[in-house]
Amino acid sequence: MKFTELNLEESVLQALEAMRFEECTPVQEHTIPVILEGKDLIGVAQTGTGKTAAYLLPVLNQLSKGGYPDDSINCIIMSPTRELAQQIDQQMEGFSYFMPASSVAVYGGNDGIRFEQEKRGLTLGADVVIATPGRLISHLSLGYVDLSRVSFFILDEADRMLDMGFYDDIMQIVKFLPKERQTIMFSATMPTKIQQLANTILNNPVEVKLAVSKPAEKIIQTAYVCYENQKLGIIKDLFKDQQPERVIVFASSKLKVKEVTMAFKRLKLNVGEMHSDLEQAQRDQIMREFKSGRISILVATDIVSRGIDIDDIRLVINYDVPHDCEDYVHRIGRTARANNDGCAITFVSEKEQTRFKAIEDFLDKTIYKIPVPEELGEAPEYTPRSATKEGKKRYGRYGGKGKKNYSKKKSPHSTNKRNKTVS
Repeated sequence: MKFTELNLEESVLQALEAMRFEECTPVQEHTIPVILEGKDLIGVAQTGTGKTAAYLLPVLNQLSKGGYPDDSINCIIMSPTRELAQQIDQQMEGFSYFMPASSVAVYGGNDGIRFEQEKRGLTLGADVVIATPGRLISHLSLGYVDLSRVSFFILDEADRMLDMGFYDDIMQIVKFLPKERQTIMFSATMPTKIQQLANTILNNPVEVKLAVSKPAEKIIQTAYVCYENQKLGIIKDLFKDQQPERVIVFASSKLKVKEVTMAFKRLKLNVGEMHSDLEQAQRDQIMREFKSGRISILVATDIVSRGIDIDDIRLVINYDVPHDCEDYVHRIGRTARANNDGCAITFVSEKEQTRFKAIEDFLDKTIYKIPVPEELGEAPEYTPRSATKEGKKRYGRYGGKGKKNYSKKKSPHSTNKRNKTVS
């Protein structure tokens, strides 16, 4: 479907034409009309499907019609990370080029001058405020932010916000909002905690769900079936003859990231770490050093697997098997971007075999298992239990041969909810 077929204002279409946006992505095609109708919405879609435009375009379309207060905040967009907030802000600039909509990005890790700039935008009443939860609460706690006339409340990557411990912050922000508002939530997954949040803050939402897309074919995917205590030895073997360059290593928790980083340093590897315990200034410095090549290996939690654009990653290593198929796709999707080739290696311990088998089932392929180096001793056989039950329990609708298996049943949290499933 073309954007011209949607009921969008001329100013929005002008911006799309200037940016050479012609065809809607599936998530845009199915969510923009719902948002234009003024209905609450839950969109289940992964990063890279065009979801930012899916909510920015209809909101800007409505604001361009007028009738909203000039001196008030009309839309709040919540982002889990500063990096995603910056990307949303950049898209906001492009889409609003031909209309008088104002915006301010509010996120942590800045100096006092930036804080004052944010304060000015919040007090004067920017049309759109793009914010991380903690930073917005910092402003709210000082008493000069009025959210009583907000018409649109949007949560982007809601599952990541909850994973990062922002549930209480979100609920605190909601208390400042009017009950009569349109609430839009996008999430890559729909676990129980997201359903509970939706039930609390949304009103009879329409659900639009997209099947998770497969990784790019040009990513070479391999795995080592090994014991947990062999993983470090495999790393040593991988880099004994070649210097690592542009490598991201994903671990399952920030504690594991710290342990792996220390172990890599003992191997004299040029390594940096990225996790939520770091201050924003530290995270920015690490990313600058990694992008410039001063750091060769970045050990990270899934905070890096979404929302950060690094185009020339050579290798992604899953030190631990991801908990979700979506996380696997996002992690290895950091490589083979911008027409580059890339490799992804996953270390699969005994306890992780069933989880990895569920990922193989989702991909509908058997990932090649590289033999563990002989000097590391005997490795376990790859004998995962049937991933069917485990996959359904852990992966929900995404388990099983890579086909979507969405339930047609209504959510237990809503008595009047419509569902759309998008292929």
